[in-house]
Formats: sequence, C-alpha cells, structure tokens
Amino acid sequence: MTGWRLLLTRPAEESAALAASLSDAGIFSSSLPLLDIEALPVTPEQQSVLRDLGRYCAVIVVSKPAARLAVQQLNQPWPQLPWFSVGAATAQVLADHGLNVHYPQTGDDSEALLELPALREAIARPDARVLILRGEGGRELLAERLREQGASVDYLELYRRLLPAYEAGVLTQRIQLERLNGLVVSSGQGFLHLQALAGLDWPKVAQLPLFVPSPRVYEMARAAGAEKVVDCRGASAAALLVALRSAAS
Repeated sequence: MTGWRLLLTRPAEESAALAASLSDAGIFSSSLPLLDIEALPVTPEQQSVLRDLGRYCAVIVVSKPAARLAVQQLNQPWPQLPWFSVGAATAQVLADHGLNVHYPQTGDDSEALLELPALREAIARPDARVLILRGEGGRELLAERLREQGASVDYLELYRRLLPAYEAGVLTQRIQLERLNGLVVSSGQGFLHLQALAGLDWPKVAQLPLFVPSPRVYEMARAAGAEKVVDCRGASAAALLVALRSAAS
C-alpha cells in the first residue's frame, strides 16, 4: 500500500479529505484539482420544478454540489417523498438538512443505486416520474435504466464543471517532480479534464495506472488509450483503498 504515490484530481476541499484518509493508510498523495464547480443561474423554470416536487415519486441527487445547491433553494417544510443519492457523502449533505435519503451501502455508482429496493418500489407505481438533480451532463445510464423500467425522467441541472486554468505542462511536471505512480479521477468529466490538461503528453500520462469510480468511466478511459484502468466501483475513500490493495504499485 505504501508504494503508491497518487495524483488526486477532485475539487480542493474534497481532495483534502481524501488525502487525509490516504495518509492514515500510509499513502502519499498530491492534489491537482481538475474540476471547478460553478452554479448555474437560478431560473424561474428551476424554481418552479423545486416548488412542485410532489409530482415526482422519487428525487435522485447524483453529487455533493447538486445536493448543496438543492438544499439552498428548497423551502421548508421539506417535501415528503423518497430521496436517493448515489453515495453516502451526498446523502449526508441532504440528511444534514432533515431529508430522509436512501443510498447504496455497497458501491457508489448508478448500478448499485438501481438495485435499491426502495427505488424499485418507488418507480413501480403507475406513471412513475423521477427527477434527477445533477450538473450539466452526466449519469445518462441512470436515466436510461429508469426509463427501461417504465419511469419518466426529468433533469434539473444546477451547476457546470470547469477545468481550472493551468500552465501548459503542469500535469507532467507534477508527475515527474513528485514521482507519482497513479492517477485518481472521480467522474467522467474529471477524466476528460485530465486528458485535456495532458494535451500532447497524454500518451505518456496514459501509461500510469488510473483509478476510476465506475464501469462507465472505465470504458471512457480505455477507449481513450489509458493502459491500466482500475474500476473502484465507487468514488469514496473506502472504495479507492480497496482498489489500491488489489493493484500493485
């Protein structure tokens, strides 16, 4: 385990929390945030959807930024309907504001969420309608599977993900200077930003082991030429540590 020297790419606050967990396990990490979160302007349409949540049989929140922005805009009393999240960390943001949230106890991905009995029960009703709170793009598999099971799905996009401005070559310089031997991304957008930042150096960067949160991002990375991709089946520190134990540094 201690042979790993990892590059973390989450937003700064989340990378700091992950770095602390890795340090406790004796793993060195370096942070280069590849996702800046920018809230989208609040529109009348967005406010209308949040005021009328009662028409949905379930609300699914796919990320911590989506959860934080949603609770800022929701008016108490909270709507009495089933809430779901992909992972425990997102669920905690909602739970801290008094919402009862269901989430997978094992696996932090869409596949695990779709297996939840509470979600299956929620969408079993006639004319089931589900709202997914997310950033721009992402989690298309989740909506596709829900529609296959007869539910109608609406999106409410609350933020966009931006690649922070870095000087050319910063990624490979960081890898070389800190002797990094593994990369960690937490989403498909994070992977695309990693590839974009690498630029012409991508073939070299693609040789490093890459830890990803889901089968979807695994397929994206492999299709882009990443040579050794490890699907952690979740974006949590616990999921990453399990994957690190099973992969040689």
